[in-house]
Amino acid sequence: MATASGTVAPQSPQRRSPALLVVALALALPASMLCALALGAARVPFGDVLGYVGAGVSGGWIDAADLPDYQIVWQVRLPRVLLAAVVGAGLAAVGVASQALVRNALADPFVLGVSSGASVGATAVIVLGAFAAFGVYALSVAAFLGALGATALVYLAARTPQGLTPLRLVLTGTALAYGFSAITTVLVFLAPRGDAARSALFWLLGSLGGVTWPSVPLAAAAVVAGVGYLLLYARALNALAMGDETAAALGVEPAPLRRRLFVVSAAVTGCLVAVSGAVGFVGLMVPHLVRMVTGADHRRLLAVAPLAGAVLLVWVDLLARTLVAPQELPLGVLTAAIGVPVFVWLIRRRAYVFGGR
Repeated sequence: MATASGTVAPQSPQRRSPALLVVALALALPASMLCALALGAARVPFGDVLGYVGAGVSGGWIDAADLPDYQIVWQVRLPRVLLAAVVGAGLAAVGVASQALVRNALADPFVLGVSSGASVGATAVIVLGAFAAFGVYALSVAAFLGALGATALVYLAARTPQGLTPLRLVLTGTALAYGFSAITTVLVFLAPRGDAARSALFWLLGSLGGVTWPSVPLAAAAVVAGVGYLLLYARALNALAMGDETAAALGVEPAPLRRRLFVVSAAVTGCLVAVSGAVGFVGLMVPHLVRMVTGADHRRLLAVAPLAGAVLLVWVDLLARTLVAPQELPLGVLTAAIGVPVFVWLIRRRAYVFGGR
């Protein structure tokens, strides 16, 4: 059944175990990553890709004639493909948590204004040259600090003596997101150089074009820790999605749980936005698609959604760098191109209920 606040409650009809789906996605992910490593403006045979990755991991020798292809696979594509999988998994998992956190079917990782705050920091670096002391890490540092600042403002503005309530969180996050977006727009509008404005716009729509190896470990650690935490509290998320009164009756304290979920979701989202920009629709679309297959039990959702998000973003990133090669499309353009038709299709399906009729 659907809750009055707009989410699908865990009492939906029983679905089959997601074990087969988990296995299928676990096999599809490395296959997708192999395709992403081999395909592009410069194509590399699949067998050679495996050899280069093996050499990179083990420190093996590479023939001088193979060095250009090795550099493309190991230094350029592999960190980008790994980060695409990490970002997709993280956004999908946080999307599941966000929809339970605010009990709203339209919630996604950016509903709390985190991405808009990060965008202010990143745009300030691109347009004004702020945080230059951090060198090549200036963009990521500024974006993460902007995300932390937005998180703190939303928390301070939304909290009440009774704790964080779903409606106040959504309204506060949405209002502050508009404010941060206005600041970003002003920065872009006043950019002294046209190329700076274009770079800022490209980042705002999401991109993995500048990824290097140091970007991967921190994002991966944040996603692993975040998904692990959410899995531990999957049963509590089931109760929270049905309303605070029901959760309390089941022994779950809504206020402390919502506060912890807010912090975890914001932290993971901030780390991801800092390295990839604001990639939209993944955290909104994937949870709904997975819920159609697994049902609304968060134990199943959180087992499947990260894998589905990882596979999706690996292929989206591959398309982003090949459709108009040698130029590159922002990731947000392609995720929106996929997400809009998917949501129209979901809305037209009578068997799927977003909220109250």
